[in-house]
Amino acid sequence: MEVQNSAASSSYGSLMLQAAGVLRLRYVKCRLDTSLSPDAAAELASVFEGIAQGEPAFDQIDPKEAIALANRLIDDDHPELSHLWPKAR
Repeated sequence: MEVQNSAASSSYGSLMLQAAGVLRLRYVKCRLDTSLSPDAAAELASVFEGIAQGEPAFDQIDPKEAIALANRLIDDDHPELSHLWPKAR
């Protein structure tokens, strides 16, 4: 059973890192979408990276919500509908 948990953890971490990369590319480097500031995008990307690395500071984040947001980001399918999406200031 440990192998399956390891594979799931690896897939989860890979998804989080991929979402962080999409955030940095789309909202920070290329600024293809202005609905999220570059600073807020970089901060959210750091959260995804922290989740991927298993940092305890992010243990309170619901993994299902993180997965849903990551998929929305990658698919460019209204990520702003997620509870984890930064609110406009």
